[in-house]
Amino acid sequence: MAPFLQLIGNWSWEEINPVFVVKLTLDLISVSVLSWFIYLKRHKRSDLILTFFSFNVVVFLISYLLNRVELSTGAAFGLFAIFSMLRYRTEGISARDMTYLFLSIALGLIMAVSTGTFFEHVVLAAFILGLTFALERGVFASQVAVITVVYEKPELIHPDKRKELIEDLQNRTGLVVSHVEIGDIDYLKDSVVLKVFHELR
Repeated sequence: MAPFLQLIGNWSWEEINPVFVVKLTLDLISVSVLSWFIYLKRHKRSDLILTFFSFNVVVFLISYLLNRVELSTGAAFGLFAIFSMLRYRTEGISARDMTYLFLSIALGLIMAVSTGTFFEHVVLAAFILGLTFALERGVFASQVAVITVVYEKPELIHPDKRKELIEDLQNRTGLVVSHVEIGDIDYLKDSVVLKVFHELR
């Protein structure tokens, strides 16, 4: 206990590396913008915010510490393999959520190992965040989501009645339906399973 107290007593703020503080601050700002102002406002899932922050900070700290020592080729490949296996093997996370998780990891990794100037760090973070925001807002292409509907009018699945089918689905759901894919048809229950693709507003 005494050596530990002595170590604390000899510690001073001057020993903190300012580069580390700047990189960590910029990383936390970047992942905050990604999580709160892009993901949460668009998808309304606050349960994954902790996941994004945790992965981002852990990857940043590990990468920054390992970047301060010389790594052999085998160790570098091992580090890459560890990061490539960071994923959730659950059914509750979608491909879109996995993309945000990857982006949070990428931001932490870039901020930790990049040797560029502060301006270059800001440009890299702004480019990733700006591109993500633009893609989410449908700047380059309209955003389309899909829902599965059990439909009780199988007579409308005929190709000649496709327009009538889409109009009926739009009136029922209030969604802007772009197209419909037909799934299983159950003539005993007089129903059909439809995949309804609609534009996000």
